[in-house]
This record gives sequence, structure tokens and C-alpha cells, in this order.
Amino acid sequence: MYIQHQIPLTALDDEMLSFLRAISVDMIHVDLRKGAGAVGGAGDLQDGVDYTETFEKAREQVEGHGMTLNNLFMSCWDAITLGRSDMDAKIDAWGRMLESIGRAGIGHLGWNFKPRGNFRTTSDKGRGGVSYSTFDTAEFERERPPAHDPPVSEDAMWERMTTFLEGVLPVAEKAGVRMALHPDDPPIPEPLGGVAQICSTMPQFRRIFDMGPAETHGMVFCQGCMTELLGEGVYGAIEEMSAADRIAWVHFRNVRGQLPRFAEVFMDEGDIDMKRAMMTYRDNGFAGPYMMDHTPRFPQSKAGLAGIAYAVGYIRALIQDVYA
Repeated sequence: MYIQHQIPLTALDDEMLSFLRAISVDMIHVDLRKGAGAVGGAGDLQDGVDYTETFEKAREQVEGHGMTLNNLFMSCWDAITLGRSDMDAKIDAWGRMLESIGRAGIGHLGWNFKPRGNFRTTSDKGRGGVSYSTFDTAEFERERPPAHDPPVSEDAMWERMTTFLEGVLPVAEKAGVRMALHPDDPPIPEPLGGVAQICSTMPQFRRIFDMGPAETHGMVFCQGCMTELLGEGVYGAIEEMSAADRIAWVHFRNVRGQLPRFAEVFMDEGDIDMKRAMMTYRDNGFAGPYMMDHTPRFPQSKAGLAGIAYAVGYIRALIQDVYA
């Protein structure tokens, strides 16, 4: 069973890779969302530029440290999610990106479909003075960010999702790349920022996955997001999506509370029974990898790597127990 960790493409350096391998990370997730167009002087992915060489170099660099570059990640572009006039051209460019990924020998592309991004409120404080990523609906309602104008309806978002998947899933299949959708965060099926959220609930995911086969169309099962909505129901969601072979990898994190208020906490102190969760993945056919996703923010200037090491070590210990 495997552990995965994320690095931005622009921060893919040997020192960090050596550290991750030392703490037992097996696979790397490379985030393309920041500065992808500037890497190597190449044009932007949204223009359909061939990134095969850049992706190959990244894969080879990761492999040089004894790990696998399992997936890349890109948010679905606003031209697509907001239905702009160049939507068709951007869907075609997404297909070119999938082809580059496949030619580079990388098997997965993570993505999301949320043009307004994530929403958070004032952070709770935790042990040792760390800050927990927090969402409080009451605070959010008092201090809502400016809404998208014009507002975007649920029907419009479903139409765009359908058009997008009809355009890219056949390309993904031909390229040998499996796409994996990340949930909304927070998973509230309402227009929090003026745009309807359609990647929040289990009925929404069932509808989305009816649009394509599991071989090319899966999900990033963000255990934190799903618990924020479902609470104890998260174990049933793990069972359903694992058994359906829809989970490409797991964001294995813990939360305290559920909507209307929650905080992302250390793995050992949240509401999720992490061992029970891992056993449920195992018993329903999930083959990995597990990924820590986030860690609380430390006040100390050089403590970030310690948070990563703590989370990865926690996952490794559970794997050694659950998969013994």
C-alpha cells in the first residue's frame, strides 16, 4: 500500500524529494495550478501547448529519488466552468494536456470543477498554537465574499459539466489517463460565491460518474470534505465509492465537527476513526495511495516539514497495522 504527497511543479526540487522519500513517501502528486505556463519558457497549458517534455522531466526527476509520479493536478479552467465564449477551445486544450500527460507516462490527472475555489472563515487555534483551517457557516453568512455576477445556476453548471466530460473523457481513454475529481470544499450544494456547487453530495457524484466509465473517470476521495458533509455517514460513502472502483486516491485527513461548522485537525484528534476508515477502504477493494492533503499551520517558522513528517508517519503506522 502506498503513500502519496503533493508538490507544486514550480517547487519540484531534489532536496524536497529526498526528504519525502526518507519519510517513506512512495508516490508524488504534482500540482500544475501555479505558474505552469512559466516552466521552461513554454506557453500556457490553456493554449494547448505540448507539455510532454516538461512532464517527462518531472517524472524522471521523481523516479530518480525512488518514487513514482502518480498524478498531476489542474483546476478546471474558468472558461469552461463559467461557460465563456472560448469554452470549446479550452476543452480542446484540456484534451491536449491529457495527451501530453499520457505521452509522458503519467497515469492520472486530478481536477476540480469549482470556479470560486474553496471557502474558509477565521481559523480555530489548536494544540501548540497551530491554526486549523476552519469553516463556520454563521460567520460566512455575515461576511460573504462578493458573489459572481451574473449568478450561475445549477442547471448551467450541469450543462457545462456534461459538455466538458463528453469532450475530454474519450481523449483521456485514448491517452491512458484516468481523471479524478475532487469535491467542493466546503461541500455545500448551494451557490456560496454566486456559482452553484455540483460536486458536493453523494447523489451529485453518482450523477457525475454515470457520465463515464471508472477506468477513466474517478474521484479524489477527500475524506475530510466528505466527513464535513456526512459525519458518521462517511464510512458508507467510502464503502460505496471503493466498491464501485471510483477512488483514484484518498485525501486521508481528519476533521472536527461537520457542517454548519468544522475544522481540519491533526489526524489523531478528529471525529473520524482513521483505522476504521482505512479498514473500510481495504475491505472494499481500494488499492491506494493515501495522501495527507493538509496539515495544520504551525506558528514556528521552520515547522512545516515536521507537520508533513508527522502525518506521513501516522499513515505509515496505520498501513502497517491495517494491511499486515
